[in-house]
Amino acid sequence: MRRISLSNGQVVEVDCLSCALTSGLIQPDGGVVYETDYFHAHQDVAYPIRGLIILASKRHIKSFDELNEKEKIDYITILSRIRQAQRDVLGIEYVYYFYNEDTTHHFHTWMVPRYDWMYDFGRSVESLRPVLLHARNEMNDDENVKEVMEAIHALTRELHRG
Repeated sequence: MRRISLSNGQVVEVDCLSCALTSGLIQPDGGVVYETDYFHAHQDVAYPIRGLIILASKRHIKSFDELNEKEKIDYITILSRIRQAQRDVLGIEYVYYFYNEDTTHHFHTWMVPRYDWMYDFGRSVESLRPVLLHARNEMNDDENVKEVMEAIHALTRELHRG
């Protein structure tokens, strides 16, 4: 079991956070943004950044090359739909995509929006960790959490249209 701190201050003990999220054992703040037979999209539960979406495989796999053909098609389709919704609904101009295979979670992709305040930490992938820690430690106030929740609901509505 691992102890994981969520952005809302809750600490959970789970073998695999992805299993707990994709199965519904843990509900992410604002709920599931979008779900298919193969993937689960939700606001990152650890970092309160408006529009930071995690797209996680429902299967307990670690690597992109473990996806079957149906999962590959579903992955790129939903990733593209989420990105379009981020742009259209939230006005997010740029996103950093991040995925690593040495994770303790399932195969998942972070879709990290790039906001102007983040450039104070740099413009490369190396700036992501300081950005995430800043969000967790300095942006967990009521106003920002409200903006994050509004973004979750806006993305959810957009992704469930038509």
